[in-house]
Amino acid sequence: MKKTLLYFSAIALCCGTSVSCDDVLNIDPSDRFSPASVWENSEALEQYVYGFYALLKEKVEVYDAANFTDAYSDIMKSGSWDQYNHAYNYALLQEAYFNSDSAGPFECWSNNYGRIRRHNEFLRDAPDYISLHGEEFITRRMAEVRFMRAFAYYQLIRVYGGVVLRTAVDGPAENDKPRASEEESWNLVISDLEYAGKNLPESWDDEYTGRVTKAAAYGLLSRVALYAKKWDRAVSAADSCALYGGKLAANYADIFNNADNEENILVVRFMQGYSNTGLSHRADQFFRPIGDKAAHGDATLYGAFGPTSELVDSYEVQNADGEWVDFSWDDFENQRISNPDLSPYDNRDPRFYATVLYNGASWEGRTIDTKPGGADGLIEFNTSGAAGATCTGYYFKKYITENETGWDTKGSSHFGIILRYAEVLLNKAEALAELDDISGALSVLNEIRGRVGLPAKSASSRDEFMELLRHERMVELAGEGFRYWDLRRWRLAEDVINGQCAHGVKITQSGDRLNYEQIEVDDGLTRVFYDRYYAFSIPVSERANNTLCGDNNPGW
Repeated sequence: MKKTLLYFSAIALCCGTSVSCDDVLNIDPSDRFSPASVWENSEALEQYVYGFYALLKEKVEVYDAANFTDAYSDIMKSGSWDQYNHAYNYALLQEAYFNSDSAGPFECWSNNYGRIRRHNEFLRDAPDYISLHGEEFITRRMAEVRFMRAFAYYQLIRVYGGVVLRTAVDGPAENDKPRASEEESWNLVISDLEYAGKNLPESWDDEYTGRVTKAAAYGLLSRVALYAKKWDRAVSAADSCALYGGKLAANYADIFNNADNEENILVVRFMQGYSNTGLSHRADQFFRPIGDKAAHGDATLYGAFGPTSELVDSYEVQNADGEWVDFSWDDFENQRISNPDLSPYDNRDPRFYATVLYNGASWEGRTIDTKPGGADGLIEFNTSGAAGATCTGYYFKKYITENETGWDTKGSSHFGIILRYAEVLLNKAEALAELDDISGALSVLNEIRGRVGLPAKSASSRDEFMELLRHERMVELAGEGFRYWDLRRWRLAEDVINGQCAHGVKITQSGDRLNYEQIEVDDGLTRVFYDRYYAFSIPVSERANNTLCGDNNPGW
């Protein structure tokens, strides 16, 4: 399997976006709108296809409020520059933020249907040029575009439930269409991904590195089938992904430091030196600990997102007897009576160290200090005022690279992961459990735990296994955009989010002793998640312009 590494440049983003294609494609202005200028020119046609990949770039652009979705859940906290007024805190702390007019930061109806129309235009025209470019060439490009169309519909369905299915270039006469059921909607996505899996290559020649492959199609299909509750299809898709090269990395931390890591199936790689162009992103500005300012030209850093205690305390710890157990602050305090130098961050699940920067962690030749007044600080979250440091006592590590110099406050080149094989295995494990194959599900789950040196787990029932599975998904995929959507599809968001508040740790020093105090980080407010949030409101414009759209989702 040759990994899908998307290099975003002016060429790759020019078509289907606001960047002009003229200079890149060298098309004479007199025929710039002629279909022949693209379809009869193989180089121009390739740029046409590349343009569809912009959808994936947007998926990992941290600056977009909709993308770092773990900050809408229990495991990440936004303490951004305007604190309470930031979209993440509005969504969690204000009942009125989501309404019948809009899905707030998740709103994607208009943009995605615009993309889908362009996908359909390509798929309509492509067969006419088989005689010119050859069947294999055209079929592969159609498979790429159907992958992208599937991704666009996947985003729509997880926000709105059943949607209007448009698979052709609809004119005015076809404007009014009813919404399909959620199952019918997922079936279209599955069909597109099955076509992509069948017709995409296992790998591309070097000149085409970065394009979606069979492994990417089947990996995404394993995710989609899980959402659709098509358990058998999720299992078979995961197996197909493995057949075409999916594998676990031996070193968990390397997954996030090396885009070429063998576990990474679908990766967006950004470019250095392209501030404010859309070819870079701002992960460093949002995630870096503020103590990095001095070493990076006194850069403006926000400390915008911090892992919560709900996440940090979920990483297992190895006790004095060598046993891996759930972490407990009470147990920690008891143990350090006889071991006063013990840190609550010692001997944790190795995935913790690849995910979280904590007080005492080594980083860029220094030691992280999140005590109030320390180099990396701790601020109190409140409903007014600006941020500038973590409000949970922790920083998020996965999207930043130690000693990386290829970034500034307006642009970062660190890559973003769309799909990796551990997720595919977790999808398979969950689907096997839903099929009552608990033994098979445990085997897959323990493969993931085993690669970081954790002991195998056991379970005697589906419910018992699902508790293990939910924990593993939370810690394995932390910060990668799954937690919020997992809670929604499990119908657990009301229990985990609604009426709750997030927590962090405040560390103070008395002589040689560090004191750890658990603190609330929502300024005394409680979080909201209502039953109607499981399917957000269809946009008012669609309901007004499509007379057959039907009733809005319940509660809106």
